[in-house]
Amino acid sequence: MKVNHFFMALMVGFLSACGGATEYASFDEYPVYDGDDLELTYTPQTSKFRVWAPTASEVKLLLYDNGSEGAAYEMLDMKRSDDGTWKKEIDENLKGKFYTFQVKIADKWLDETPGMWVKATGVNGKRAAIIDLAETNPEGWENDKRPEQVNFTDIILYEVHMRDFSVSPNSGIKNKGKFLAFTEHGTKNTAGEATGIDHLKELGVTHVHLLPSFDYASVDETKLNENKYNWGYDPLNFNVPEGSYSTNPHDPMSRIREFKQMVQSLHQSGIRVVMDVVYNHTYIGPKSHMDLLAPGYFYRMNADSTWSNASGCSNETASERAMMRKFMIESVVYWATEYHVDGFRFDLMGIHDIETMNEIRAALDKVDPSIFIYGEGWTAAGSPLAEEKRALKKNAKSLEGIAVFSDDIRDALKGSWMHAEIPGFVSGTDSLEESVKFGIVGATQHAQVDYTKPIYSKAPYVNNPTQIINYVSCHDDMCLVDKLKEAKPAGTTDEELIRFNKLAQTVVFTSQGVPFIYAGEEIYRNKKGVHNTYQSPDSINQINWDNKTTNKDVFDYYKGLIALRKSHAAFRIPTQEMVQQHLHFIDSLAPNVVAYTLNNHVNGEKWKDILVIYNGNRKAVSVQIPTGNWNVVCHDGKIDLKGIKQVNSTSFTVEPSSASIMYVE
Repeated sequence: MKVNHFFMALMVGFLSACGGATEYASFDEYPVYDGDDLELTYTPQTSKFRVWAPTASEVKLLLYDNGSEGAAYEMLDMKRSDDGTWKKEIDENLKGKFYTFQVKIADKWLDETPGMWVKATGVNGKRAAIIDLAETNPEGWENDKRPEQVNFTDIILYEVHMRDFSVSPNSGIKNKGKFLAFTEHGTKNTAGEATGIDHLKELGVTHVHLLPSFDYASVDETKLNENKYNWGYDPLNFNVPEGSYSTNPHDPMSRIREFKQMVQSLHQSGIRVVMDVVYNHTYIGPKSHMDLLAPGYFYRMNADSTWSNASGCSNETASERAMMRKFMIESVVYWATEYHVDGFRFDLMGIHDIETMNEIRAALDKVDPSIFIYGEGWTAAGSPLAEEKRALKKNAKSLEGIAVFSDDIRDALKGSWMHAEIPGFVSGTDSLEESVKFGIVGATQHAQVDYTKPIYSKAPYVNNPTQIINYVSCHDDMCLVDKLKEAKPAGTTDEELIRFNKLAQTVVFTSQGVPFIYAGEEIYRNKKGVHNTYQSPDSINQINWDNKTTNKDVFDYYKGLIALRKSHAAFRIPTQEMVQQHLHFIDSLAPNVVAYTLNNHVNGEKWKDILVIYNGNRKAVSVQIPTGNWNVVCHDGKIDLKGIKQVNSTSFTVEPSSASIMYVE
């Protein structure tokens, strides 16, 4: 039901005068506030407060001297205003004070909340802080620029947990587990090899993907001596950096300034920053900061009025509702502008609706079209929102400019994520060749892929390789080393496990799309066989930087793979049409062998033709190859871009569980 603005104004005035609450027939009828001034606008002269609480009968603003303790020194009534909002202006300098809102629904006062749009908080995020954001900018912030990027396929993603990166005693890093760890240069492991940000530069990654670094609920910021660990997928305040990663969580400005220092340092090192964002659920449903403003509105419910749970965390947000959509769009734009963040990974993106994700893409394009967006194209459980409306992997063609993870190539290479004992292509499992080929073409349409045979998807689901993330492990489930150990065939040696590892990443880095590695894979990291380590101690999660010395061969190989990809455009094709025209598979190969060529200087490639062969067998195989004077740059677990050997033959032997890559000029 729609009413004209005149009648609405009369109704609002009447309700305000009577102190009554507005009732709506459905959530779709809730008013939408289009302004950009939720929930605090600060100047030294005036603080303007505006909160969206459309069904409230009363709203109070509470002011505090302290960010976590003590009673409010003032409690003020807010006035009903436009489009479901309530406002209050205070003509004095409130910098350094804290505030909350309290909403009355019917005859009941709900718990206090700092609001949804809050951008600074006291310790543990219970009270909003009044600060001047300009005072949080580090020196030279106005000159901070995103490192150069041409195409999304130029990206190399490195996923890391803030604490894992630096907390090990052998990291050589002073600010362990903090944002500032990424600002320290010259750090070394016990053998004197580079760690931290210098290691990232040496490795050659282009983007650091930070596991959730916004304010999450599970770690008590007043008890950091307890070293409680969590990945951070329990959102509390979406627009505030996590306090436990700052040097002083009691100071609202420290976490903001230090997050910016981290971004600035990575940018100066030529590395972009990706935030892992978790808009699909909250730490709790009832009594979340969202629910304390407009009960029920921001969440999906089942037909029986129970909370829907596609997130697996007891609730899921309703991205299709106008104010939730507005919040998500404004939140990512805020991180991209205030913090200069360069990309966003959406947790369980399949919960969100397609329209919202496309509007997020459009909003970020106005900031900088090179900002990268990707996410998990699935859910943890069913959702009441129709599948055709959700940002699922199978709907990726409707998500132009947004990428999805490829579970197809992941499980084809290493084996089932669900059944740890089942091995994949790199460990010698037969009949996975078409799944590997599906990954090589970046989940696009290709005449030489039999789409009836991939393990999951039975049709191409992206428009271009720019929309696919290729990987073999991430923070979820077992890391690559642990999975390969768990699923190893009988009689597998430690040397073979390293060969499996190298082969898996070779496929990832030479497939079309965007490669992604989990931090520490490049130094043969393990997590002692633990599947999901979101609550495991540092002894399980920390990156052991001495592994860089112990596993120098593995590191050198990963470094070589990255150098190969960065220096050769044939592995970074941006369009489906170019893949179709220039990538050709070699037929009639032995089982567990995949080979293909990249022809005619594709994508401006300096090498005329490239030949790539993957041997998933635990024995050497002979492959018939095209005639030519081939220069081998990758063979038997070694990479040398200057050349390993030359081949002028129609037959080539690929060593067990390895890849060979060669070219003609």
